[in-house]
Amino acid sequence: MIAQINYLTNIRLGTGAMASLNDELANLKVSKPLIITDAGMSSTGLLDKAKATAKLPNNVAIYDGTPANPTEVAVEEALEAYRSNNCDSIVAIGGGSSIDLAKAVALLATHKPPLRQYAAIDGGVAKIGPTVPLVAVPTTAGTGSEVGRASLITLRDGRKLGFLSPYLIPDLAICDPELTRSLPANLTAATGMDAIAHCVETYLSPKVNPPADAIALDGLRRASKYLVRAVNDGTDMEARSEMMIAALEGALAFQKGLGGVHSMSHALGGLKELKLHHGTLNAVLLPPVLRFNQSHCGDKFDHLKAAMGLPADADLPAEFERLNAELGMPKNLREMGVPDNVLEDMAQFSKEDHSTATNPRPASAEDFLAMLKETMD
Repeated sequence: MIAQINYLTNIRLGTGAMASLNDELANLKVSKPLIITDAGMSSTGLLDKAKATAKLPNNVAIYDGTPANPTEVAVEEALEAYRSNNCDSIVAIGGGSSIDLAKAVALLATHKPPLRQYAAIDGGVAKIGPTVPLVAVPTTAGTGSEVGRASLITLRDGRKLGFLSPYLIPDLAICDPELTRSLPANLTAATGMDAIAHCVETYLSPKVNPPADAIALDGLRRASKYLVRAVNDGTDMEARSEMMIAALEGALAFQKGLGGVHSMSHALGGLKELKLHHGTLNAVLLPPVLRFNQSHCGDKFDHLKAAMGLPADADLPAEFERLNAELGMPKNLREMGVPDNVLEDMAQFSKEDHSTATNPRPASAEDFLAMLKETMD
């Protein structure tokens, strides 16, 4: 088997890295970026702090309407802001939602609509070419979207679909843990579990990519050691730094593919009326998916347990249930407000999701329905 292995992301990592943004834009030969962010960043003053640190002009164009789960409508609104301000680049400042939205805007700034034709499940990967210069500045430590090739967007029909391409990897990721210092404990926990799910699922993916495996195990080692510390004390900058590295590593690794956890969290994330947090969904869904996959993972569970410092006889799904409880995660999907009457549709959407192809155990819609039902109680 021949494996394709490629790591081509430019990353500035470390406390104070945000100060380099203006110089980095000059290096990219651009001068009129659109900042894509969310209302929370604007209202808390964190955006103003980031702009001041980066020495961006006060009149820089800003779109701050990013929803919790980015939508096709928001993509179109931000694209209009990009065009009406004659921008030549995009800077995404925020969590994974802002960065995913920015990728989709960069795509449509250089490609004909509609967005749906570029979805991975519709064969859209080959249709995506070069986009506008994009810089990603994460303010959470979880999604790793700043170095990932995917953008998850909820379309008008309610489907949350993945858009994947090397051309969607940001030209530069500025990973400054100082920007995560004020992240609330509940979001620190949820985004941290997102990073953990990335590391676990990509390691269990059956694709061949030894560097990705090594990176995933190192990310899991860091996150399992430092996540609780970061949740308990947001000013613990060692923990914040280690979690930012773990999130980065999870996304560097998941070009190898993810699995059933993400298949179901993508499906459930499209429920517009609930606005479910992606990382929280991953946390709740991880234990049942691990139980489903265990028979097809060989000795990989042993390696995951070793990375987490667990004894060889530990029950890995139960350990993640214990960690979820310690972090204050919801006990089940019902507690998150998911109704029974959507489960069959969610199971079918999960089966069709692009992440299902790299789940270690083949999963049918019936299998996903059984896991969803297990996660309801």
